[in-house]
Amino acid sequence: MTGLTLLVITTFLYAGYNILIKVSTQHVPHDAPSTITATICLQIAALAVSFVFLAVQKAQIHASLLLPAQAYIWAAAAGLCIGAAEITYFYLFAGIGSSKPMQASVAIPVIVSGAIVIALIVGWLVLKEGIAWPQLLGAGLIASGIFMLFIKSEIA
Repeated sequence: MTGLTLLVITTFLYAGYNILIKVSTQHVPHDAPSTITATICLQIAALAVSFVFLAVQKAQIHASLLLPAQAYIWAAAAGLCIGAAEITYFYLFAGIGSSKPMQASVAIPVIVSGAIVIALIVGWLVLKEGIAWPQLLGAGLIASGIFMLFIKSEIA
């Protein structure tokens, strides 16, 4: 499978993840004190997919799939980030507490696009990755788009 094919598949899966969290929150009662059980359900489903993938790979590879300890430490840190993000997604979309539910058409583009800009900056400053002018222009356009989405949602 080519990198481009994986990129397209991952993009669609990530879009589905974002949209399906919003759909899930539409079924949360207005007086619900928390959405943590929905978050746990999401994580159990993700873990089940990982175990199925592990079983398939183990059957095909017939070798140890163990990685160095640092790979697990950084993966756990990433897991902490995505776990906390999932919790905040459910609260953001369900409108738990004093906030009102946010529209997926505003929240998802802002979150995903914001993550792109943050990743670009961290990639350059921390990971020492190169940045070309098209990437800088793209980041500027993304930042402008985020601003426009937020302004539009506040006016409406």
